[in-house]
Amino acid sequence: MAITSSVLFVLLAAALVFVPAPYVTWRPGIPVDVLGTKDDTPLISVSGVETHPVSGRLLLTVVSTSKSSSRISLPEAMQAYFADGSDAMPRDLIYPPGKSDEEITQEAVASMDSSRQNATVAALRAAGIAVTERPMIEKVLLNGPSGGLLQPGDLVLSLDGESVSSEEEISNHLRTVAVGASVEFEVLRDGELERVTVVAGRSPQDQERAVVGVGLTEGFEYAARVAYGVSPDIVGPSAGLVFALGIYDHVTPGSLMADLTVAGTGVIDPRGQVRPIGGIQQKIKGAEEAGATLFFLPWDNCQALDGVQTKMRLVPVSTLRDAIAALQYIQEGNQAEVASCE
Repeated sequence: MAITSSVLFVLLAAALVFVPAPYVTWRPGIPVDVLGTKDDTPLISVSGVETHPVSGRLLLTVVSTSKSSSRISLPEAMQAYFADGSDAMPRDLIYPPGKSDEEITQEAVASMDSSRQNATVAALRAAGIAVTERPMIEKVLLNGPSGGLLQPGDLVLSLDGESVSSEEEISNHLRTVAVGASVEFEVLRDGELERVTVVAGRSPQDQERAVVGVGLTEGFEYAARVAYGVSPDIVGPSAGLVFALGIYDHVTPGSLMADLTVAGTGVIDPRGQVRPIGGIQQKIKGAEEAGATLFFLPWDNCQALDGVQTKMRLVPVSTLRDAIAALQYIQEGNQAEVASCE
């Protein structure tokens, strides 16, 4: 009987250790100074417009998350849950069921690309540098009429010699095109003008309607070119606010950071609006361990700070301009104008 109980105990213990639990671990990651360099390559470099020297440190904060392909044990999940600054989250909340690891990775990379684009536009607008809205090719059906001709990211300037400035104008023009007719697109691709001729195909839903097989979204034209040296392992949308602050600092006179070590997080849109993110507690802990004294976060994340203890000044913002103003107030010694979550 004792032997049977011992065997059962061993089997149960093994199950706890080796059977995967449906959780994902979140831990503080190592922040990255986007005003610095890695292997002599700037993490943010701007060309095409006038730039200025920068100083201080601006930390992009990250969460170290167990990968979608990883399977953690129950003890590992419990350790993360009870550890200071770490957490364990239900797997389905982080990695939607039914999606492959490749799909999850592609979406995360795409959200980082979008974050960089939005940060660039928001920063240039805040700096008073011209940005023009253009309809942009978002996706191309590879087997459709435009496959191999138009590319995602192409900014559409004209159709058949007529200037277009919105998705609606493109749709209206295409309604006048017959199946089998040629449509000449003038697009801006990687800063170069291209003329592309597409033969309109037949819509599967309406045999009389012509289609070119592309999806459209809002795009932007500007003179600046921004290159990033940030590790491709850092993905997701939450770096937007920090990227925007870094770009703004490069294209405006004076040093926005001065000699401060500033950290932050927040999703940003092209108009500079800042939206909430996940993993705020892990990012705060990582930033403090990296020496930050000031941390920007979205206003909506203030409610997730219960139990957080930090010596950093936590500054909530709703827009990029809020963050810029806060740094300017601090340099002026006008601390009373800087917001807090309290």
